Amino acid sequence: MAVSSPSAMDRPAVERRAALPPGFQAGAVAAGIKASGRPDVALILATSGPAAAAAVFTPNAFAAAPVRLSRSNLAVTSDDPRGGFGFASAVVSTSGCANAATGAAGDRDQAEVGRMVAEALGVDELRVLHLSTGIIGARLPLDRVAVGIDAVAQNLRDDDAALEATAEALRTTDSVTKIATTSIALPAEDGEPMPVTVTGIAKGVGMIHPNMATMLSVILTDAPVAPEVLWDLLRPAAARTWNQLSVDGDTSTNDTVFVLASGVAGTAPIAAGSGAAVTLGAAIEAVARDLARQQAADGEGATILITAIATEAVDDIDARAVARAVVSSSLVKAAAHGKDPNWGRIAGAVGNAVTASAAVLEAAGLAPDVAATRGGRPATIDPDRLRVSIAGHPVFDGAQGGPLTFDRAAARAAMDAPELVIELDLGLGDGTGEAFGCDLTEAYVIENSEYTT
Repeated sequence: MAVSSPSAMDRPAVERRAALPPGFQAGAVAAGIKASGRPDVALILATSGPAAAAAVFTPNAFAAAPVRLSRSNLAVTSDDPRGGFGFASAVVSTSGCANAATGAAGDRDQAEVGRMVAEALGVDELRVLHLSTGIIGARLPLDRVAVGIDAVAQNLRDDDAALEATAEALRTTDSVTKIATTSIALPAEDGEPMPVTVTGIAKGVGMIHPNMATMLSVILTDAPVAPEVLWDLLRPAAARTWNQLSVDGDTSTNDTVFVLASGVAGTAPIAAGSGAAVTLGAAIEAVARDLARQQAADGEGATILITAIATEAVDDIDARAVARAVVSSSLVKAAAHGKDPNWGRIAGAVGNAVTASAAVLEAAGLAPDVAATRGGRPATIDPDRLRVSIAGHPVFDGAQGGPLTFDRAAARAAMDAPELVIELDLGLGDGTGEAFGCDLTEAYVIENSEYTT
């Protein structure tokens, strides 16, 4: 069975504010990569030596140069050929140019960025992780990047405002900065509880669709945890949150999530499978989930956050598949925008639900052989047991013949809210899952029809 998602009661409360954990410095500047003149170069430095690091990346065949270089650097620092974890001294982000589909020249450009960061910060360039976002197919303006890196390196700070500035520099078409933080208590060597901070920043409001990650994010913590343990905590959290997020059906070339742990919190080292690991994993998932919800709510052109909640599925795998199918449906998204309680579109999406890929299911906790048999298969659906509610209004009950009589005007009025909740009771088991999306609007089409012009 897949590892179950922490319940709402298990996840710690999250605040949408910057809180830079001890052991890190950050900063950002406007270097002129973005035509708008907004901040576009950012750095995060581990100040107490290399931090444990873990990552999930896009599986896109056109994976960008920063993705390939980061994966390679993690593999070198851990001797793990998968490139999912290792050690990192710094993270560099350039926004406004994706450096994707740029061939060998783009790889050389990204390597030069790493060299610049290493020289400016006095770290090993193999311990530099890379993020980039923006237009695909354009070369990085290395002269501007160099000026930006030097400027940021001289002004790194360890305060919360520095982290907020870094989050701002990640943005491209985002309308708001995305930050989430939580605090937990983990035991010291003598058993006394010690405070630990987990904070995340993210960008991404378009070209977002499930497949491992679905945007850019950096999560920071001061917990002492080995890279391979951190990876085991990140992968299922990403599978249950960012892999349940869809804005427009397109998975980017640059999707990346990093988690870095400075290890300076003063707690005992966190062992795999321990209670402390469970607590830290729940905190990472809580931050990831809130960032995913922020991204869905800020989807390009969006006016509504759509949350689909599936219950009583055969298992969590099917529940997540059903919820994901609903928020990913263009017809459901369009109906949400028009405040149309068209349950037929929801039922159709449920009937098309397909489980996540084997790689995602394995990341979520399934054994590889089980993941291989379950991945990419139709979810188990019985129309005679399905029940659907839109914004709190029951609209369909298979056990009662299907369509229900409901107050359409009242349902439309209830849909006119910042968040639309669609509840799906499959009547087949105890599996649960959720997914996040947004409405499809005219503004989305306009923005993406003129993206490069």
